Amino acid sequence: MEALLRWAAELGVSDSPAPPSPPATTSSSSSCLGCSLVVADFPDAGGRGLAAARDLRRGELVLRAPRAALLTSGRVMADNPSVAARVRAHQPRLSSVQILIVCLLTEVGKGKNSVWYPYLSQLPSYYTLLATFNDFEVEALQVDDAIWVAQKAIRSIRSDWEQATPLMKELEFKPKLVMFKSWLWAFAMVSSRTLHIAWDDAGCLCPIGDLFNYAAPDDEASLEGEGAAEVSNCHQKNEISDLSERLTDGGYEDDNAYCLYARKTYKKGEQVLLGYGIYTNLELLEHYGFLLSENPNEKTFIQLDLDIFSVSTWPKDSLYIQPSGQPSFALLCALRLWMTPSNRRKAISFQIYSGSLVSTVNELTVMKWLINKCKGTLQQLPTTVELDESLLIFLRKIQNSTNCKTDVKQSSFEQEFAVFLRFHRVELDCTYHNQLPARLLRSLERWELAVQWRCNYKKTLTKCISYCESVLRDISSQTSQQ
Repeated sequence: MEALLRWAAELGVSDSPAPPSPPATTSSSSSCLGCSLVVADFPDAGGRGLAAARDLRRGELVLRAPRAALLTSGRVMADNPSVAARVRAHQPRLSSVQILIVCLLTEVGKGKNSVWYPYLSQLPSYYTLLATFNDFEVEALQVDDAIWVAQKAIRSIRSDWEQATPLMKELEFKPKLVMFKSWLWAFAMVSSRTLHIAWDDAGCLCPIGDLFNYAAPDDEASLEGEGAAEVSNCHQKNEISDLSERLTDGGYEDDNAYCLYARKTYKKGEQVLLGYGIYTNLELLEHYGFLLSENPNEKTFIQLDLDIFSVSTWPKDSLYIQPSGQPSFALLCALRLWMTPSNRRKAISFQIYSGSLVSTVNELTVMKWLINKCKGTLQQLPTTVELDESLLIFLRKIQNSTNCKTDVKQSSFEQEFAVFLRFHRVELDCTYHNQLPARLLRSLERWELAVQWRCNYKKTLTKCISYCESVLRDISSQTSQQ
């Protein structure tokens, strides 16, 4: 890591609010961090990340990476004319992402001869995106919509690999780099680590910049609660005004550098997080390989009758249940309209879209329908929330233990664990007295993510049932009083 930080400093990467000094010409240059940020470990919050080296103000520049420090397909091809010529011959048939993956694997194949070796050598050896899930892990999601998303992602990546294979063979890649496993690793890296740039749809890889862990965009980044003292001068007010106009926590700016900013006020030692965008947990799992236990942007979808979509003008992705268990405004409106006789829908649609109740009977019918739908969905799933929670405890314990001796027969989730062992061709009576093999640990990690996702899904449906029941009680109480 120290070598990476020195190398990045030589390229002009800096966490100093002041303009960076010219890139060093010797290998003895200082670290690119230390003024605003330091590398730190956060075991319970994303693992390795970046911490504040001092108190940071909201909107303050915390990292600047000049264009020369960004790994792009254009940069790789500029350094490798022969690669550029062959890529251009295939370019009409390949996407920008496929081209960036090929360029990335080109540099990986150079080993220590690559100018990007200090960066590439620090990257994870595996990722946990949905596309990396095996059949067992995909089925562990349990929910049909989630399984479909995972299977679609896997098919798409394999198709991209097959299209790009002729080019990789023309470039005389080593056999290992032509394999699907290598393509999957490179895709996961591009999906989870690239930053947006205007001149390439695939984005860019930003050394050091990709060490930031994720924070879901929400109201925490607003000015509320930050105190008037923190905006006591005009300069700070301008910084905050500029930040509120940006849709993300950074971007490529006019001074030919990618600049990243503090999304809120941080105390020294706190982890500095950046928002990559608004994602549900399934989207985070698909694109980045992780999910959040508390995601303010989570959306839980249930199967709806086609008639509901036909009578409603709301987009399908707006018909969901919120993390609190409360149906979205669009879902409530759609159900209220659907429960209204067809000959009255046009007359009262304005009333419904304004958020008003149609009638007590209509609202009772909507709430009862939601309760039955959520209960029916939960009953169709193979496991309960309670079993999922006990399974999560077990999976975390076995991953963190150096003595993995396990009595499968005593577990309440024996059946699913037995399927896992059979899938990996491990005997049911096999016990581990040492660390589990790497292939099993990686599968356990992905399995845990699948269980965590489905557990959150079930908890939201349970909350929705409770919410609807409370509405029914309120309506009953109001009716009795009248």
